[in-house]
Parts: sequence; C-alpha cells; structure tokens
Amino acid sequence: MSPAVPVFLYHAVMDDPPAWIAEFTVTPREFAAHLDAVVDSGRTPVTISAFADHLAGRAPLPPRPVLLTFDDGFADLPGPTADALAARGLPATAYLTTGAIAAGGRSLLPPAPMMSLDRVAELERSGMEIGSHTVTHAQLDTLTDRQLRAELHDSKAVLEDTLGHPVPHLAYPHGYNSPRVRATAARTGYETATAVRHALSSEQDERYRIARLIVRRSHTVADVETWLAGDGARIAPYRDGPKTIAWRWYRRARTALHGPAFAG
Repeated sequence: MSPAVPVFLYHAVMDDPPAWIAEFTVTPREFAAHLDAVVDSGRTPVTISAFADHLAGRAPLPPRPVLLTFDDGFADLPGPTADALAARGLPATAYLTTGAIAAGGRSLLPPAPMMSLDRVAELERSGMEIGSHTVTHAQLDTLTDRQLRAELHDSKAVLEDTLGHPVPHLAYPHGYNSPRVRATAARTGYETATAVRHALSSEQDERYRIARLIVRRSHTVADVETWLAGDGARIAPYRDGPKTIAWRWYRRARTALHGPAFAG
C-alpha cells in the first residue's frame, strides 16, 4: 500500500454560517488550530498541480505531502482564510463554482455569503491555486451529456478568461462522479479531478478521482492530527461499492423526473 496522502476538503470558515452549510463549516479559531497542526506535522504542503505532476509521472512528490483544498468560493476565502494560510506559508487549491460568484450568474447553491469573481486573481496572488467546481454545483453523474459538457467547459472558460491562463483542475460537486463524468473531464482538458470519498489519498491514486477528507464541524484537532499521521480513514484508490452505485442510479432516476439537483 502506497503511503497515505491527506487531502483536506474545507468549505466555509466562519462563526455564523447559513444552516445548509453549517455541517461543513469550521470556525476561524478551529481553522487556525487545524493549520497549526499541519505545520507541526512536518508534512510538506503542496498544490494539486504538484500532485498532478507526480500522478502523471512528470515529477516526484516531496516526502510526506499534504494538500489543503476549498470548495465553492465562500466570502471568507479571499480574506481571513487566505490570510491565515499565507501567514503560515501554506499553499492551497480553491475550487470555485462560477455561477455562484459571477455577477448575474445562477447556481443551485442555496443563499450564502460568496466571494466575487473579480477577487479570483487576488486569491491566486495570495498563494492559492484556482480550479473549477462547475457552473451550478449540480450532481454531475445525473446530467445529460450536453448538460455535463456545459458544466465542465463553461466554468473552466470563465476562470481562464478571468485569470488569463489555463485552469486544468476540477472538483466534482459533493464528489459525485462516474466513469462517464471522469472521461468527459479528461476530454474537456482537465488534468485532474478531486472527489470526496472521505478517504486518504495516496501516491497511487487515480488522477480523475483523487480522494479527499471532508472536514465537518464535528471534527476535532485530534481528528486532523490522526489524518496527518496517515491513519483514521481508508486509503485510495479503491472501487466504488454497491451502495455508491445504487445511490447513483437512484439520483439519476430522480433527476430524470425533476431536473438537475443541487449536489450537497
């Protein structure tokens, strides 16, 4: 078994989040303690691009890597969250839902304080790498081929137009993916895609299904320290189980009847 690589998935970092995202929110004080644990662990923080270079055989990883990722693009990200990372010299990757942060954009995310598209370059200057998190945050594995291509292509195009360079990394909303989704991501020009799986990644993980550990408000610093030690969760890669496959088919049937649904 390849040594574990923790890839942390954060959402909002705030004291008073909307109810729908509260389960996946940590307070600024808790977040600072998590970052201090990362620093104290002796692991080397890297971006998803560095991990991609290793998975593609282009470059080795440093000893004991760790990745910090953020989904959606909540309002705290280009402010106190980026500042907390920069103060400790920690690089990170932010996956942004373009329909939720662009003026006049539309997404399936419920109401919440979000950052704006004009602050994406600021995020990058602060040391964060930028990736796509689709346009609307739909359940990608339930969409038609046309809808899926639009979600992956249009979000990528918006971010590339904003930043002036390629955006080759994707995060599946709520981790929902399938062989068809992964193949479409590759054809759209993405080099990697992260899922969730609530598992530790590894140096042998799949480029289009990188496992992440979803950080919930109930998780403690001790949980973070356990993951940093390479324990406390399954290590990817591994195949989807029967329950995951059955859940996917149920959601597809529901989407066929009611239309695209929020992945959350």
